[in-house]
Amino acid sequence: MGRQAFTQYQQELPTASQASQRYVQCIADAIVAELPADQQQLDWQIRVFESEQPNAFALPGGYMGVNTGMLDIATTQDQLASVIGHEIGHVLANHANERASTESATSLGLSVLSSTSGMQSAGGQQLMGVLGMGAQYGIVLPFSRAHESEADVIGLDLMAQAGFNPRESVTLWENMQAATGGGAPPEWMSTHPGQGQRIQGLQANMDQAVALYEQARSNGRTPNCPRP
Repeated sequence: MGRQAFTQYQQELPTASQASQRYVQCIADAIVAELPADQQQLDWQIRVFESEQPNAFALPGGYMGVNTGMLDIATTQDQLASVIGHEIGHVLANHANERASTESATSLGLSVLSSTSGMQSAGGQQLMGVLGMGAQYGIVLPFSRAHESEADVIGLDLMAQAGFNPRESVTLWENMQAATGGGAPPEWMSTHPGQGQRIQGLQANMDQAVALYEQARSNGRTPNCPRP
């Protein structure tokens, strides 16, 4: 399912510049390198898409996407590592399959969206933006708030283990709040915890993440991914 949806997404949006792709790939590679060997064996792929929407998503099997609009919100490699770590967290926690196994396809609103099935219709719009931080196409499975919070914590530890500063995850959400004017979250976040809740959850787990970060830095993990 993940591969098919990922292929479809790539057909719908143009990919970004090679410089942007190298930047995002560098961060993803640094995080994946810290995973256990069996998890590294997944077909991890990440693409950067030209879109002003500040979205990112993850699909079963290790397929991930980041929109260029997210690069405007995540202004440092550490902030973007928070986004990518979160998406990897969804994959590792098997959230998509877990959601599918506990809810019927009807109650989930399971839908395969394509260019010929009304992606831009009202119904399609309601189903968009619920995988990871907002998959727009493909197989749409809304993650619960519990899943989102769990992915936040997993991602926080993953980025720290790779040598990215976990404190920047809070700054990312502060940037998101500023970008949305402090009002209601964008539609793609409608099933997610509020931005304030995200920050509180991250801060509650920050001490452990900082300890992992300091250990990683002392062990020589100092990622340096040039921003385009």
